[in-house]
Amino acid sequence: MPEGDTVWNTARVVEKALVGEILTKSDFRVPQLAAKDVAGWTVAESASRGKHLLLRLTRDDRAMTLHSHLRMEGAWRAYKPGERWTGRPAYLIRVALHAPRSVAVGFHLHELALIPTADEEKLVGHLGPDLLGADWDAEEAARRIAERPDITIAEALLDQRNLAGVGNLYKAETLFLRGLWPWTPVSEVADVKGTVTLAQKLVASNKGRWTQTTTGSLRKGQTSYVYGRRAQPCRRCGSAVQKADLDERVTYWCPRCQPKPG
Repeated sequence: MPEGDTVWNTARVVEKALVGEILTKSDFRVPQLAAKDVAGWTVAESASRGKHLLLRLTRDDRAMTLHSHLRMEGAWRAYKPGERWTGRPAYLIRVALHAPRSVAVGFHLHELALIPTADEEKLVGHLGPDLLGADWDAEEAARRIAERPDITIAEALLDQRNLAGVGNLYKAETLFLRGLWPWTPVSEVADVKGTVTLAQKLVASNKGRWTQTTTGSLRKGQTSYVYGRRAQPCRRCGSAVQKADLDERVTYWCPRCQPKPG
């Protein structure tokens, strides 16, 4: 699943392509929006909220938002008018928005909805503080996590109701750097605020680039400490990095640097 920085970067792609433009044509390829047409609307803003994309449109005194979620496979691409839409199969197209300077095409998008901008909170109001938003609040994120002391810290970091934008990559890397066994109950984590603060710093450090790194290196094979490194030696102690698949979630950790409590 895309992390918060990937969604933020995707919002910038759509922003560059469409913001300030009046749409000349729209093509929705999902049943619930098949009859909708936003041609003539001005693209006012392309924003992200955790892992959600919010494309805000205006016309006269009206404001609408096109909401989408990338999940695992979703993507937005921008093309020049007349350019072939390469990179993804045509059958995955869910929406195409045409403007004088660019065409923005959404592939394999989920939860696609067109709603009044005033109703955005109905779709994203449940989310916790956004790691890359102006509302980021480490204390609030820690407070929300502490409300469920019996769940694991790995689960807590992935719960978007606690903090919005952490996926498997930043979960694994944050826990490694904090020396936390992924299945440690929240009640046994000494510094939850410090943990979420680190997660936010890691995500924010990759804004504006597609290569994600937590080590500081952009070289292939050197961008992470444990994520994607099953059976490879830990960069700190040399122990073999472990991997587990639980409930469709993947977890990587070093058994020596992140020991099980007790």
